[in-house]
Amino acid sequence: MNALEGVTRADQNRALALSTFAFTVCFAVWTIFSIIGVRIKQELGLSDTQFGLLVATPVLTGSISRIFLGVWTEQFGGRVMFPLQMLITAVCVWLLTSVHTYEVFLLAALGVGLAGGSFIIGVAYVSRWYERERQGTALGIFGAGNVGAAVTNFVAPFLVVSLGWQGTARVYAVALAITAVLFYLLATTDPEHERRKAQGLGPVSTAQQLAPLKNIQVWRFATYYFFVFGGFVALASFLPRYYVGAYGLPLTTAGVFAGLYSMPGSVFRALGGWMSDKWGARAVMYLTFIGSLACLFVMSYPRTRYVIDGIHGPIAFEFGLSVEVFVAITVVLGFLMSLGKAAVYKHIPVYYPNHVGAVGGLVGMIGGLGGFFLPIAFGALLDLTGVWTAPYMLLFALVAVSTVWMHVAIRRMERARHPALAQETFLSDVPEAPVPAEPGAGARG
Repeated sequence: MNALEGVTRADQNRALALSTFAFTVCFAVWTIFSIIGVRIKQELGLSDTQFGLLVATPVLTGSISRIFLGVWTEQFGGRVMFPLQMLITAVCVWLLTSVHTYEVFLLAALGVGLAGGSFIIGVAYVSRWYERERQGTALGIFGAGNVGAAVTNFVAPFLVVSLGWQGTARVYAVALAITAVLFYLLATTDPEHERRKAQGLGPVSTAQQLAPLKNIQVWRFATYYFFVFGGFVALASFLPRYYVGAYGLPLTTAGVFAGLYSMPGSVFRALGGWMSDKWGARAVMYLTFIGSLACLFVMSYPRTRYVIDGIHGPIAFEFGLSVEVFVAITVVLGFLMSLGKAAVYKHIPVYYPNHVGAVGGLVGMIGGLGGFFLPIAFGALLDLTGVWTAPYMLLFALVAVSTVWMHVAIRRMERARHPALAQETFLSDVPEAPVPAEPGAGARG
């Protein structure tokens, strides 16, 4: 029985639209500390390391929860798991407003982090509705729900100014609860679960779902996602703080500029999915990594003053990025990362069509852990070095290692599939056949 038999384009569009909207709201909630955390930092007098830990804590829960939320979604379906996850998170966000100490804030942030687990629920749910050749585009559109980070960066600063950070949290909690109810009422059970129900089959066991995780290929995909998603989440949380500290901008302006980074880092994920369907995910990953290296190299260079002993005396000049140029570079970086996020998840339903929840959950978990550890590392680097651009230096090193590792792995796979290539030691130096000598040509002296 074909699970997609009888599924119409309208059914697919409804599932995709509802999932994308729900994920957008969840992602906005997931990154709420990037804005309200600035006020909490001021109220509690936190260091940069403490602030980085606070911002990163929701990412920890959202990351770790993806592995079991993915398995449960494969077992019980996205129509059940999505609303349940959103309602629990909404309660946690509302309770956040009653917290007054840093330690309890960290505990509350763990509950808020459940919003990040929505990603794998949506991936497992949406992928069931589409044919293999359209899954990359569909998942790319769904992944554009990352734009929720931009929503928070654009909207939350103004809510904080008018309602305070507590009022902002209450607005987010109500919006999330309403979304949960609407999703349950409007969504339908995915075709695969309908098929299993019609055949009298029970849920797939957890052991069966986790079996593919022993493959090194799965962990390779997770490594890529550590940067393209973990780095994205980390920067979305860190940039408001960076703009306020490095450029002296007000919080509202810093939030808007950070939103300009988050926006292309989200909406162009659909383009990345389409490109992966058309040209292959491998080519898109090369584009992402090489372009990101160029952007991060420029972003990493700190504002510097030079004095040169010139012919007629000392010559002083200064190098540094203006805020306008820096914002423009972050927009390009966000665009490249959005392509990479889509490329990574293009692989999963193709290689593991019956284990999307478990494999996608692991990949998402590792990527999310990047969003947890990197903000902490950013804060620690600022405290230790006192250099504002030190976090971008860390990201540059991470991408450089990932690029080399990916290229080496690809070349090894190519040689394993085509052993004769290993013997072509002169392939890069001469063409396939020597150019024939011209008649009568010989040594001249």
